[in-house]
Amino acid sequence: MKHTKRLYGTIIFLFAFLIFAFFYTGHNEKVAKNKIPKVGVLQLMSHPALDQINQGLDDTLKKHGYINGKNIKIEFQNAQGDQSNLRTISKQFVQDNVDVAVGIATPSVQSLKNATSTIPIVMGAVTDPKGFGIIPSNTKPGGNITGVSDQAPLESQLKLIREIMPDLKNIGIIYTSSDMSATTEMKKMKKIAAKQGLNVTVSSISNVNDLEQVSTSLSQKVQAIFVPTDNTVASGMKLLSSIAAKQNIPVFPAATTMVKDGGLATYGLSQYELGEQTGEDVVKILRGKGKPATMPVTFIKKGHLILNEKQAQKLNITFPESVIKRAQKEGKIIK
Repeated sequence: MKHTKRLYGTIIFLFAFLIFAFFYTGHNEKVAKNKIPKVGVLQLMSHPALDQINQGLDDTLKKHGYINGKNIKIEFQNAQGDQSNLRTISKQFVQDNVDVAVGIATPSVQSLKNATSTIPIVMGAVTDPKGFGIIPSNTKPGGNITGVSDQAPLESQLKLIREIMPDLKNIGIIYTSSDMSATTEMKKMKKIAAKQGLNVTVSSISNVNDLEQVSTSLSQKVQAIFVPTDNTVASGMKLLSSIAAKQNIPVFPAATTMVKDGGLATYGLSQYELGEQTGEDVVKILRGKGKPATMPVTFIKKGHLILNEKQAQKLNITFPESVIKRAQKEGKIIK
């Protein structure tokens, strides 16, 4: 009789346990299903190009129904160009267990890469991901990182410069020595320009405080200045263009946003479109439709022709009619 009661008791206990486990598991699955995803966005510094990438990212998330504070938590952090800030913020994203981390600019991505090998990382504009050692392959990243490249169409940019300045013989390049993207593009543009018989003078800066002195010296040696995709120079673009203008020297930047800040012209990638593609990658990962390891890096091919008519007038430069027509058709004229 006692054995029978014990058996019944055991059966009742197991039955109760199974019911509890069933509802507990169901509850956890429901919680997991209804979990609000967290996205950490780490931006190197503030200037129009990087701000436009972030805007494109935000707008794309909204387009797909992700509203910050409602059904997604977006933790945006600006490192203000400080390496220690990059490290601190990256570690914080890992502690917060974000579902996706976005790095806007190469140093941001490198910092995130050093902080985690498991959380998905989306590159918001890295010029040469494979060349910089961030991923082993642009087509098959193989790890936790994928995203978008902002490699500028350098040959098209030099072609545009020579269309506007057919008598060009001496061109200068100014870049930040610690910026990997800028260094890569400087070397490529130097090689392209030299092949076309141009004399190239290269000047580097360590930080934005060097810009005035270095750009003043460079402006006295060349007929035009080219600026690669360079975050530090971009943050001081107004200063650079004003100094060069005193010598009647035009500045041709790689980034379209830098034309508005005093650049003369460029055929470049839209920073906003880079942000849009970054957003598409984030959405794909959040919805389980892709994993960084098998998501190829996106290289945007189509550029936009941007002309600064106001700056041209200041420099007494007349744009060829063919260039103006192309800008009206496939770009923008700033007046």
